Amino acid sequence: MRTLKPLSIIYNQKSGFHASKHEDMYEQLMTVFTEFGFEIQVFELAEDVSFDDLMSQVIHRHSQNANLGVVVAAGGDGTLNAVASKLRHTHIPMGILPLGTFNYVAKVLDIPLDLLEAAEVIATGTPRSVHIATINDHVYLNNASLGLYPLFIKKRELYNKYLGRLPLHAYTSALDVLLRENKSMKLSVTVDGKKYPVKTPLIFFGNNQLQLCDMKLRIAECAAQGRVAGVVITKSDRLSLLNMLWQWIQGKVEETQDVYSFCADHVVVDCAKRSKLTVALDGEILEMKAPLNFSVEKNALNIMVPNVVTSV
Repeated sequence: MRTLKPLSIIYNQKSGFHASKHEDMYEQLMTVFTEFGFEIQVFELAEDVSFDDLMSQVIHRHSQNANLGVVVAAGGDGTLNAVASKLRHTHIPMGILPLGTFNYVAKVLDIPLDLLEAAEVIATGTPRSVHIATINDHVYLNNASLGLYPLFIKKRELYNKYLGRLPLHAYTSALDVLLRENKSMKLSVTVDGKKYPVKTPLIFFGNNQLQLCDMKLRIAECAAQGRVAGVVITKSDRLSLLNMLWQWIQGKVEETQDVYSFCADHVVVDCAKRSKLTVALDGEILEMKAPLNFSVEKNALNIMVPNVVTSV
C-alpha cells in the first residue's frame, strides 16, 4: 500500500475556485491529484478565518509527513503572496493554480495557464527556488508601488467589477486617474546607503522580470539577479504624466525625461510628514508604517515548475 502525499489547496472565496459553475473543473482537478497519489485537503480564505492559524495548521500537516507534499495557492497575486509569505524559508514547495488576471508569476516560471495542465505540473514537476522581494514584513512577487499606482489599482478594480476583468483596464484606469489626480509626495529615498530627497507622484518596484520586460523596463535584469529594481518619476504635472502613460503603452517609459530607474541591494523610503504610506502590493492596497525597507531574499521560496524551465 503506497503512502499518500499531503496536498493542501488554499483558495480565495472570491476566485470562484469551488463555485458551482466550476464544479466540473474542480472535480477534474481532484481526480488528477488523486491519481498522482495525493491526500487532498482544501482550505478557503475567508474574512472569518484567521489566515495565520490556517497556515500554521497547513504547515504542521506537511512538516509531519516524510514526504512534504505541496501547498497549492489557487488564485491571483494576492493569494499567491499570502501563501508565499508563510512558506518562505521552509522546504515545503508551493504549487500554483493560476486564477488571476495577468498571472505573471506562473508565466515567468512556464507554468501553464490551463488549470489541468498546471495541476500536472504540481503533481509531476520540480521544486525551483525563486527570489522573494520584501517591504517591511510583507512580500511581493510582482511589484510594489507608492503614489498614483495605488489609485490606478482602486480604479481598475471598479472597472473590473462593472465591466469584467480585462488587461485593457490597466491602461484605462491609469488614464482616468491621471486626468483627475496630479499630486506629488515629498519623500526621502535611500539607495544602498545614499539618501536622496525626492518629490514624486509615483515610485514603482518590480520583482518579476517577465512583467518588467513586458513593460520594456531595463530593470528586468536587475530583478532577475535578485536585487531591488525600481523606477521613480520626478514630474507631476498632468501633461508630463499623460506623456509618461503614452510612453508606457509604447514600451518606452524609461526613455521619458524625468523617469529614473535604479538597482540596489537595499532601499529605504521615508516621509517626514507621514507616519504611514499607502502601498499597492501586487494589487492589494495597504497602509504601511514608515519607513519602508525594500530588499530581496534570494532563493527563499520553492515553487513547483515544469521539469524544464527558463532561468529566473
